[in-house]
Amino acid sequence: MNKGKQILIWIVGLVLFGFLLSALSGVLMPFVVGIAVAYFLDPAADRMESLGISRALATVLILLAFFILVAGGLILLLPLLKAQVIDLAARVPDLIEALRRQAEPLLADLRNQLPADAVQRLSQAAGSVSGLAAKWLTGILGGLWSGGMAFINLLSLLLITPLAAFYLLRDWDRIIEHLDGLLPRDFAGAIREQAAEVDRTLAAFVRGQASVCLVLAIFYAVGLTVAGLEYGLLVGIGAGLISFVPYIGAAIGLAVGTAIAVAQFSDLASILTVVAVFIIGQTAESYFLTPRLVGGRVGLQPIWIIFALLAGGALFGLTGVLLAVPVAAVIGVLVRFGQSRYLESAFYKGGGGAN
Repeated sequence: MNKGKQILIWIVGLVLFGFLLSALSGVLMPFVVGIAVAYFLDPAADRMESLGISRALATVLILLAFFILVAGGLILLLPLLKAQVIDLAARVPDLIEALRRQAEPLLADLRNQLPADAVQRLSQAAGSVSGLAAKWLTGILGGLWSGGMAFINLLSLLLITPLAAFYLLRDWDRIIEHLDGLLPRDFAGAIREQAAEVDRTLAAFVRGQASVCLVLAIFYAVGLTVAGLEYGLLVGIGAGLISFVPYIGAAIGLAVGTAIAVAQFSDLASILTVVAVFIIGQTAESYFLTPRLVGGRVGLQPIWIIFALLAGGALFGLTGVLLAVPVAAVIGVLVRFGQSRYLESAFYKGGGGAN
């Protein structure tokens, strides 16, 4: 079989895989989460195995500790978060009215200084933006319900994910060995090299970024609660957990926290304290947490991650969001590999270049 036919087969296979992923995106959620858990915990299982503990026992102990920790955190936090979510939802009109009263003097000055037609255009633009935001939020909530939060899907996530994680983590090394045995022999070395690069990229980003998000969630929640912000626990945990989206997570947390602070507090010092919590957290993330826990040679640019998350969510829902970063890492590694091969080729160097 010539290379042209091989390339065609690979392209057709990738297209069929994408179609199948789209068709089964809702069903695949528990398995994708199970793969993520197994990948995240594989180094711990390898370490315990090196100490003489069997792989099966190591898998049971690690997953038991992991799910107990997760369940314990949910049991402790869910009642508090549920109360804050319900209270915040009930008080949204009051908060908006308080913000309107706070902004009324500024808006009055703006109306006095700007021409009437400019004020009208600004009002129309604000209405359009708010309408788009409401539509976007409604779509996100609808996607969460239909894609992953319906009762049956949630039940399957709770029941199937631990089983999938157990079997995958127990057999992880054998799965990798089996896949390695299926590689075409002529290209096995190059594929292994690129797969190792993908693994390094994912390990640095996924495991490191998860640690960063956890630290930021604790810091923001504690900091905002100590600052006296209503719903500080909810805003802080939410801001920390969405910090895996570069810049967007911190910006949303700052905007929501500041808006609640402006509506709640009448003194500037309290508002600035809330702002300072986010500034300190973002500074710590940029100069300490990310360099220490993620590293500087991840190879995933922030704008590429944001695009991958948006594209994955638009194409495959929540399953696509979960797969976005691994797929982005694979594509990034392949692009860099293709670029290096191109720069070494005679096509780039010209007739006198090396083949």
